[in-house]
Amino acid sequence: MVEYSNMLTTDMLIALAVMFGAYVLIFSEILHRTSAAIIGAVVMIGVGTAAGFYSQDMAIEAIDGNTILLLTAMMMVVARLRPTGAFDYIAIMLSKFSNGDSRLLLIYLSLAVSMISMFLDNVTTVIIFAPITVLIARILQINPLPFLMAEAMLSNIGGAATLVGDPPNLMIGTAGGIDFNRFLIHMGPTIFLVWFCTVLLILFVFRSYLIKVENHIDLNEKKAIRDPRALIQACFALAVIIVLFFLHHHLHLYPAYVAFIGLCIVLVLQRPEPSVLFGQVNWSVLAFFVGLFIIVGGVDSSGLLRWVGLQLVDIARDPERLMLTGLVVMWCAALLSAIIDNIPFTVTIIPIILGLETMGVNITPLWWALAIGVGLGGNGTHIGATANLIAIAESERCGIKGAAITPAGWMKVGIPTMFFSLMIASIAYSLFFSTFL
Repeated sequence: MVEYSNMLTTDMLIALAVMFGAYVLIFSEILHRTSAAIIGAVVMIGVGTAAGFYSQDMAIEAIDGNTILLLTAMMMVVARLRPTGAFDYIAIMLSKFSNGDSRLLLIYLSLAVSMISMFLDNVTTVIIFAPITVLIARILQINPLPFLMAEAMLSNIGGAATLVGDPPNLMIGTAGGIDFNRFLIHMGPTIFLVWFCTVLLILFVFRSYLIKVENHIDLNEKKAIRDPRALIQACFALAVIIVLFFLHHHLHLYPAYVAFIGLCIVLVLQRPEPSVLFGQVNWSVLAFFVGLFIIVGGVDSSGLLRWVGLQLVDIARDPERLMLTGLVVMWCAALLSAIIDNIPFTVTIIPIILGLETMGVNITPLWWALAIGVGLGGNGTHIGATANLIAIAESERCGIKGAAITPAGWMKVGIPTMFFSLMIASIAYSLFFSTFL
């Protein structure tokens, strides 16, 4: 049983050192990120066991099985959709709509991804849109890099607007007794403002990539569909998944289980060869997440995340400093979410915020600050959000020259975007603080 301390302990410093070492390997690309995450996980378990703050059992519990299984199932469903020609059809249509204007194309893709991410898991959205984006890039002969990065970042922002758009939102809503409509009313205007400003920033940052393409698009989208029967079957499975995603919290179903229901439909209707289907899963991404979950689990078990949360308590005790507390929560949540998964931080901070309520503190504005912070912080680094890794994996797999997104390349755009969006959100939070009470 780990005892938590109000002071930094040796266990916390050990866990922090292991995580720092693993992140140096991940960000420097000395080793492939998956190799670095596996090595970091093994070291964290070893030193954590020796020091007494972590164990093999705790490491297994730290792996978010819902996320891993959700990704696995959705990769298989999307793999069955790919050979039908559905992605080619959508890619040709979007290419024609944009009329060769890369800026319009980025706005269309960003808007579509953001709207869908408000109601569907943003990881699933990027898994579907990333291959479509690469196909469009091939048709227009442009670099898909800015589009893939914009899609991941704006899906993270879009997901922050609703109760079901991001897993931490659901945790916050449950702890705070916040329903779907109340969440949307309070978060919607701020997130829309942040989204609009972020799109303008991305258009400016990637202005050298977003050129007017003169290539005449002479493709017939109707001829893109190669297997209509398989397309109908895969779309039916995907429709079942989407409907159940809307209802999963009412039916008490994990999103991963919902995705596997859809996968079962595909398996029954199409009967694919298992060896071929399993070969289309991106196991490297899944192994990376397993390693990352174990590393973050060690940091959490050392008590470091709780220590960070407790530093907020002294500030929050003064009612006159409630808005300042909210801003501190927002920025701390964002900065930590950029380097670790936002779920363990949300799980850790929720009981601390609930504890403040027993001291007579109005914690309502802190829920909104926490939701904004964990939603926007994931854009800072390539490991800050699962959707980011999906976009990066697609950029590496497509084989287009100059398209691969490196950690340094992501941070060069992601960190300014994170700080810019946080500043916009902080201004809105401060100016309209009374609406968050």
